Amino acid sequence: MQLLVNAAIHTGDDGRDAPAVLPDGVVLIGDDGRILAVQPADRPLPPAAESCKRVDLNGGILSAGFIDLQVNGGGGVLFNGTPTVEGLRIIAAAHRRFGTTALLPTVITDSPAVRRAAAGAVAAARAAGVPGILGIHFEGPCIAPARRGVHDARFIPSSPPAADGDEADLFTSLRPLPVLVTLAPERVTPGFIRRLADAGVRVAAGHSAATWDQAMAGLAAGITGFTHLFNAMSPLDHREPGMVGAALDSRGSWCGIILDGHHVHDAAARLAWRAKPAGRLFLVTDAMPPVGLDGGDFSLYGTAVRVEDGRCVSADGRLAGSALDMATAVRNAVRRIGVPLDEALRMAAAYPADFMGLSGERGRIRPGLAADLVHLDHDLKVQSTWIAGLRQSAQAPEKGGPC
Repeated sequence: MQLLVNAAIHTGDDGRDAPAVLPDGVVLIGDDGRILAVQPADRPLPPAAESCKRVDLNGGILSAGFIDLQVNGGGGVLFNGTPTVEGLRIIAAAHRRFGTTALLPTVITDSPAVRRAAAGAVAAARAAGVPGILGIHFEGPCIAPARRGVHDARFIPSSPPAADGDEADLFTSLRPLPVLVTLAPERVTPGFIRRLADAGVRVAAGHSAATWDQAMAGLAAGITGFTHLFNAMSPLDHREPGMVGAALDSRGSWCGIILDGHHVHDAAARLAWRAKPAGRLFLVTDAMPPVGLDGGDFSLYGTAVRVEDGRCVSADGRLAGSALDMATAVRNAVRRIGVPLDEALRMAAAYPADFMGLSGERGRIRPGLAADLVHLDHDLKVQSTWIAGLRQSAQAPEKGGPC
C-alpha cells in the first residue's frame, strides 16, 4: 500500500460529480493495484493509510495514465513487422516513458497471416501480464483504396467480407479483451458492422471515401467512432458533408485526432474541439517505431520511411503514421489548440476509456479504478508512471515530438 502526496491531482472528472482538480491532493493505492482513496491533503486519511509507504512527488501534476488507442510501433519496433510478445513489450515500454499506461497495438492493413499473428501476440501478452497492453486495434483491411494512405493496396479486399466469415471471426475472437476495428462503411455491409458491434467490438470509420449518407448508415449499423479525424477520409464540403461532416455533426460519436502539427492544421483542430460535445474528442498518436528513440528511419511493407522534422514520410511523400507521443500531444492540445489543461488530460485518458467502454476500470483517478497514473512536472514532462500501482521512472530524458 502506498500514499502519493504533494502534487496537484487532476482526477479526470469534469467537476460535476467529483472535483476535476485537487490543488494539493493525495492518492491512496492498495496492494491490489487499485485506487483506495483520492482526497485533499488536509482531510483525515483512512485508517489503512497510517502504516503505508508515503511517496513525495515534490510538486507537479498527477493525472490518470494516458490511454493511446492507435499505436503502430515504438522503440524501433513496428507491430506489423514484429507481431510478437517481445515486440509488444518493447513498444509498450517505449510509450510508457511518455505517460502512456495502456495502449492498443495497431496492426494496419496486411495479410491474413499478419493479422492472425498480431491477434495471437496480444492474447499471449495479456496472459503474460505485459504492462500496458490493453487489447488490439485492427486498422483495415476493409478500407477504401482511394483513401488508403500508406496502407498496401494488395491487402485490401475487393469485395465486402461476409458477416459470418473469417474476417469477422478474427475481429471478434479476442473478446472480452478490448478490440477496435477501423473500416470504411462503404466497403462493408451493415450486417458486418452489426456483427462486430453486437460482439462488443468497437467499430470506427476511417480510411474511407464515404458520402454523408454512407457514413450515417454506418453509424446506424453500429459505428461509434472515427479514426484520426480529417485524415484519410472524405472531407467536408458545403453540398456533400462527407465523413468529416458526419463525424463533427453526430453528437454521440467519438473522434480520435492526431495533434502533431503535421496531420491536422491547428485551426482545423480547434474547430473540431469546438464542434464536438465535451468528452467526444480524444487524443491518439498513430505512433510509428521512432517514438522512444532519438530518431531513425524505418521500413514499412519493405520500403523505407524517412523521419524529417518530426514527420514520418514515405518515398512518395505521404505521411506514414507519426513520431508523436502522448505527452507531446497533451502539450500541443494546451499550447497550440488552447485546450484547458484539465480537459487535455481527459482527452488523453478519460475519453479514450469512455469510448472503449472501460470507464469502470481506468481513465480517471477514482476509488476502485486501476492505479494507472502519470506524474508530470509543470512543463508537462513525464517524471514517472504507475501501472496497477507499480511505479516506473522514465527510462531516459523525455524528448517528445513537435510542440
